[in-house]
Amino acid sequence: MRIHFIAIGGSAMHNLALALHEKGDHVTGSDDEIFDPSKSRLAAKGLLPNEYGWFPEKITSDLDAVILGMHAKENNAELKKAKELGLKIYSYPEFLYEQSKHKTRVVIGGSHGKTTITSMILHVMHYHDKEVDYMVGAQLEGFDTMVHLTEENDFIVLEGDEYLSSPIDRRPKFHLYKPNIALLSGIAWDHINVFPTYENYVEQFEIFLNQITDGGAIIYNEEDTEVKRVVEATENPIKKYPYQTPEYSVESGETLLETPEGSMPIAVFGKHNLNNLEGARWICQLMGVDADDFYEAIATFKGASKRLEKIAETKTAIAFKDYAHSPSKVKATTQAVKNQYPDKKLVACLELHTYSSLNPEFLTEYQGALDAADAAVVFYSPHAVMIKQLEEIKAEQIEEAFQREDLMIFTNPGDFKTFLYSEDYENTVLLLMSSGNYGGLDFDAVKGYLK
Repeated sequence: MRIHFIAIGGSAMHNLALALHEKGDHVTGSDDEIFDPSKSRLAAKGLLPNEYGWFPEKITSDLDAVILGMHAKENNAELKKAKELGLKIYSYPEFLYEQSKHKTRVVIGGSHGKTTITSMILHVMHYHDKEVDYMVGAQLEGFDTMVHLTEENDFIVLEGDEYLSSPIDRRPKFHLYKPNIALLSGIAWDHINVFPTYENYVEQFEIFLNQITDGGAIIYNEEDTEVKRVVEATENPIKKYPYQTPEYSVESGETLLETPEGSMPIAVFGKHNLNNLEGARWICQLMGVDADDFYEAIATFKGASKRLEKIAETKTAIAFKDYAHSPSKVKATTQAVKNQYPDKKLVACLELHTYSSLNPEFLTEYQGALDAADAAVVFYSPHAVMIKQLEEIKAEQIEEAFQREDLMIFTNPGDFKTFLYSEDYENTVLLLMSSGNYGGLDFDAVKGYLK
């Protein structure tokens, strides 16, 4: 196939471009800016555009497909040309479905845990040399790309994001996959710029359940009351398999998972990650991997990139980076680290970076989210608030939202770095939670200021 990407530089888009190139398709693309790692990875395969910008002349009648990324605008010149020529224009998830409609589609949905669960499943399959197609939202150890497509593999494992599909397709991505097997990990209000009410957000998961094919299966976290409610309420004729957090213990900073063969040490930790692990075990079972083989493989799983990723360690201090930004994720991650290292001081730093987290009305959802930390820090950029054209946020609003009198609040990247550099990290765990970088923090340099 001849395929052109409008906005090829995005994290998901460039991975799909690489996967199709690897598959043997002829791939071209455009973008108005591309940063690393996308830039260097595209360049290595000869897919980096010669110049940045939008070029309608690249859109020709011999293209089999045009894939439109979220970064592009509705008035994009290449999109306009593709419409004029009557070319087939796909959103990213729409194209993935097109490539997998004759496969068994396994879709992992939920407000949190999607990437970790998908990563666990792929790790187990890779460990046992079971070939599957996939799309996951993080770079995994042992995998070249975040997307892999073939003609021959029977299964495809898809991370089911509830965000919008493209600038001209306002459906949530996971509504387009029509799973044969699905998982629902949790429901906690997010993406309020798209789903302005909690009820509207929950409705997207109800639609997702109704998209599961007749006779298909839903694996669901019954400890989440909203998940339990929507799954039990669906009238879609599907099999329903509930799961719960398995038994585990923590000894001297090591998590031990209880298995039929006894206690087994694992690298991931925290109640939410053990819950994720049990969901992954159910999915793997439906994909033909028995419990013994699952446990053998999962013992070597170190976690997905940016999900409680250990970035530095000394004799007395440890630093983790985590993608957590929504209230439920922040609370679960902070509590998990404190439970894992109860005898160490926990310094938890959260960057408010997304549309939802910077919305004054949504801020109250963060009440108690950092309570497990011994020292709690919030960083946000007033400039980012202005760029996103949101209502101004004052420090007093954040203090009120988190309901913590000793909360430290920084709005200047330099002041935040000074705080980090001057802290005494003796017997301390540093937890950096953000989907951004605190206004330019070099995470690789963290080890230098752990003492």
